[in-house]
Amino acid sequence: MEIILRYFPDLPDDQQAKLQQLDILYREWNEKINLISRKEIDLLYERHILHSLAIAKVIQFQPLARVLDLGTGGGFPGIPLAILFPETEFLLVDSIGKKIKVVEAVAEALQLRNVRAQHIRAEELKEDFDFVVSRAVAPLGDLVEWTKKLFIPHYNHDLKNGIICLKGGDLTEEMKQAGKRKRKVYDLKDFFEEPFFETKKIVYVQMIY
Repeated sequence: MEIILRYFPDLPDDQQAKLQQLDILYREWNEKINLISRKEIDLLYERHILHSLAIAKVIQFQPLARVLDLGTGGGFPGIPLAILFPETEFLLVDSIGKKIKVVEAVAEALQLRNVRAQHIRAEELKEDFDFVVSRAVAPLGDLVEWTKKLFIPHYNHDLKNGIICLKGGDLTEEMKQAGKRKRKVYDLKDFFEEPFFETKKIVYVQMIY
């Protein structure tokens, strides 16, 4: 937890308590379903929770905003973001049912009333959202194609509604897949000093005009 408080020092006590519970919850679930490698589970707060919360360094989700976490896996980045933004509505989806069961169990244990989880593919969704977030789920071109019909046409944030995804490495070719859409890349090394974040980035692609 220390690493979270270093970068988010003003978290209310209830949010700190929920973030602290994640360690126990994910260790328990990782024994049943291999969500995170044994090496990485000891680095849960740096490589999964703080990595997820990086999105909060580029946008503050408004109350009642609707956010889709596409390919959430075990709940990243959606669960940490839902803790940080308790008045924002999150839908966490994944095509693997057992992972959604973990998400539902974690959300219930933390009493996250702003989280829903669904075993579904992006192409089957019939809802609209302000933002789609994801973490290393698919190439940018696929994310654009899968979600282009899922955005609310009006916006209430400084960033217009769009995709916000956590990526790594050289994105030169991948960025071309966004076509002529407006986009911006944020380097996580500008927010966090740990070596893990040296090559990590957030990519924003605007999906409404």
